[in-house]
Amino acid sequence: MEDHSHSHSGNSSCEHGHDDTPLPRTALVTASGALLALGMLLQWLQAGPSMLPVIAFACATLAGGLLVFPAAWGALKKGRLDMNVLMTVAVTGAWLVGEGAEGAAVVFLFALSELLESWSVGRARRAIASLLTLTPETALARQPDGSFHETPVADVYVDMEIQVSSGESVPLDGEVISGSSSVNQAPITGESVPVDKKPGDVVYAGTINGEGSLKVRVTKAAGDTTLARIIRLVAEAESQKAPTQRFVDRFARIYTPAVFVVALLVGLLPPLLLHRDWSEWIYRALVFLVIACPCALVISTPVSIVSGLTALARRGVLIKGGAYLEVLGKLCALAVDKTGTITRGQPQVTDIITLGGMSEEEILHRAAAIDSHSAHPLARAVVQAAQARNITWQQAGEYQSVTGRGATAMMDGHPHFIGNHQMAHEMGVCSPEIESRLAEIEERGESLAILGHSPHAGCTGAVLGIISIGDTMRPEVPEALRRLHAAGLKKVVMLSGDNQRTADAIARLAGIDETHGDLMPEQKIQHIRRLMEEHGYVGMIGDGVNDAPALALASVGIAMGAVGSDTAIETADMALMKDDLTQVADAIILGRRTLRIIQFNVAFALAIKALFLILAFTGHTSLWLAILADTGATLLVILNSLRLLGPEIKFK
Repeated sequence: MEDHSHSHSGNSSCEHGHDDTPLPRTALVTASGALLALGMLLQWLQAGPSMLPVIAFACATLAGGLLVFPAAWGALKKGRLDMNVLMTVAVTGAWLVGEGAEGAAVVFLFALSELLESWSVGRARRAIASLLTLTPETALARQPDGSFHETPVADVYVDMEIQVSSGESVPLDGEVISGSSSVNQAPITGESVPVDKKPGDVVYAGTINGEGSLKVRVTKAAGDTTLARIIRLVAEAESQKAPTQRFVDRFARIYTPAVFVVALLVGLLPPLLLHRDWSEWIYRALVFLVIACPCALVISTPVSIVSGLTALARRGVLIKGGAYLEVLGKLCALAVDKTGTITRGQPQVTDIITLGGMSEEEILHRAAAIDSHSAHPLARAVVQAAQARNITWQQAGEYQSVTGRGATAMMDGHPHFIGNHQMAHEMGVCSPEIESRLAEIEERGESLAILGHSPHAGCTGAVLGIISIGDTMRPEVPEALRRLHAAGLKKVVMLSGDNQRTADAIARLAGIDETHGDLMPEQKIQHIRRLMEEHGYVGMIGDGVNDAPALALASVGIAMGAVGSDTAIETADMALMKDDLTQVADAIILGRRTLRIIQFNVAFALAIKALFLILAFTGHTSLWLAILADTGATLLVILNSLRLLGPEIKFK
């Protein structure tokens, strides 16, 4: 993966020269620190020739300077004044005024802070880069002669058959064609419980097969797997700067040259105009240069952003950049689509009311015999309910679809019908009792299928049973909405294309604040605009395709269940790798936490700067204390940011 660990602006950031030096960075910093400690010990003990401490300090300065001086020279050649130049001037000045020990301390502590920075960003990156190790380099692929051989994953093509044995990682995305097993999908979707897989189910590269053996038809080449897309997206996200980071970069571009001008004035004006001691005021100017280094400020945002993005990616939430992570932390309202977000998006039989003395099984048997002719979603729900109860049937004869009503067919020599409320009215079989039952079902926002015996010669007809069918709510939704409100969201609004009564019924069950049904895509946009006027930052959750206009307009567009949906990851600003609304609450909580950490880091870095700049002007600090304060601030900022990566973080 391409290295973006120093993605902040070269004009302002701690731009390093260590990559140009053949010696390992850690070894140089360690040598610099050891030589500095040796020099201070010799100076304190006053042992040996008086030049020994000076030699030790000079070697310490050289060891640490190999990480700073080349970068400073490179910046000067480009006409830039960055922190490496600033440090080089300070160290050179310290030696010129006879403060070699402090010059060595400055260069060591600065090099140490740079090492800590690269280590911290590297740690955040390794957490994601470790995903690369999840997939094996070879797959057991079926050859033309029918045998299976180890084959590099790069050479396995789409539609090829591979075998995944018990306990192995799945090498490529594919569809199970034989075998059954439970698969641990936590690395991709964040799901803590293994998912059962059977023929027809999808498996993803990087997931871990359980106890069974699976034969899988490959559906995506190595470079196009869900895991590969995740890694690419995180790399791209890290390279996009957050607003706070852009502000810090702009600030530092102006700030660093200004520091040089002020330091020059501090070193020259008092001796020239007030006849003060040259060495004292040059020393103060050098201290000012050192403490003015905005290292902690510059590193305050990128480490937090990378840590936040990584923490969410580990939990199956992908965000396409630091800008969206910051906005996520500012969300005040959330708009949600109904179908596929609040509900499962798959109609299911929820109840069977028997009226003609038949059992539920007999009602389903007759209903399925008619509905097995149809591809309508409600008809499919009836057929699936019958299959789930292991009911068998023969298709009814003389099937006829009645548009907008239902269908009729012949069974056992008698005409039957299955259809909606209107069809029952037209058949003349409704009664006050049936009307009250139908009203109850409709009040719940559910659809219904009325099975009846059609009126014909010598028979008045009758309703045999009522099947209620609903798009059932996801079980985690009430808890997810509670957590969203607990995270600080003022309002959750459901925007649905479904009818208002159905939308209201689902909203009541879920605990949604406001509901709007019967909406076309352009009407959803109007509601998003209204919410943004009222609340500023508004998120929108949809399927990433049908809701594309609303997703694009919202402050953050969120795609539900991005696994298996290529377009969802591409179109939304944030993608959930499984259909679980609680992941949104988790992401908002972590976004808020990231924002708080960034704000604290920036404020803390600026406060330390202000304090020591005042001390530098008044002569109450020294070079080594100034750089120690800056290094300490940098270290605290880094450690504060890395808390986002901690495994102990729980989202409550």
